[in-house]
Amino acid sequence: MIKVIGIGQTMRGDDAAGIRAVQYWQAAYPKSSQQPNVQVLIEELPGLALLDMLVGASFVVIADAVRSNVDPGTIHHLEITDLATFKPGLSSAHGWGLAETLALIGILGLSNMPEQISLVGIEAGDLNMGMTLSPPVTESLTQAAALIESLVTGRLATKVNGN
Repeated sequence: MIKVIGIGQTMRGDDAAGIRAVQYWQAAYPKSSQQPNVQVLIEELPGLALLDMLVGASFVVIADAVRSNVDPGTIHHLEITDLATFKPGLSSAHGWGLAETLALIGILGLSNMPEQISLVGIEAGDLNMGMTLSPPVTESLTQAAALIESLVTGRLATKVNGN
């Protein structure tokens, strides 16, 4: 099972970037997003509930808004093994972050977790109240969706070939 998870807050501007990127991917790439072994989840602020969402998947793509010192709309691609890099300069745009939640997998030795987790971070700009994404983040959705598609189709191809 491949899971694609969009995370964010739809009422806080660019914090909805992860959700919007996954929705854009679903619309732009229906052949991949509607595969029977692909599950799409949209969640506002899952916190620790994210761990339950990961159960049973072999591969997960998580899209979320992030904040660092780069321009809004910049796309980041990280693997779970990159969390050490993720934590100091790149953080979730809200509360208990994605990095902290994913770090619990190793700390707690959780079983039935995915073999691989890929993170698609969209650099947020405006996090004020409202349902509109900033122009740079809106423009980046095409690139974020293409990255999600690349990750999903790469995994689908790997599974078809038996690896």
